[in-house]
Amino acid sequence: MTTFDDRENAFENKFAHDAEMQFKAEARRNKLLGLWAADLMGKSGEEAEGYAQEVILADFEEAGDEDVYRKVAGDLGSLADEATIRAKMKELMAEAKAQLMSEL
Repeated sequence: MTTFDDRENAFENKFAHDAEMQFKAEARRNKLLGLWAADLMGKSGEEAEGYAQEVILADFEEAGDEDVYRKVAGDLGSLADEATIRAKMKELMAEAKAQLMSEL
């Protein structure tokens, strides 16, 4: 194998790893967001965990975060405005990445 092939394989492996980590971070963020929203709606325990799973599944409707935002915003109604939800999504993404990095 040539040096070029080695570099190509290394880049492919890094790309695959980065994509996997991004997927895991988004799923973790969505779970945390679901638990946060469930708390605002007065849900706890298994009911809150179930709602968090619904939020995770909502992310598979389309690419990007809009499907998750719509799910949570629709369910929260007047309990949280758009700016609050989007800020919480950003905050929880950073938290999710930090959690994943600490698990490595």
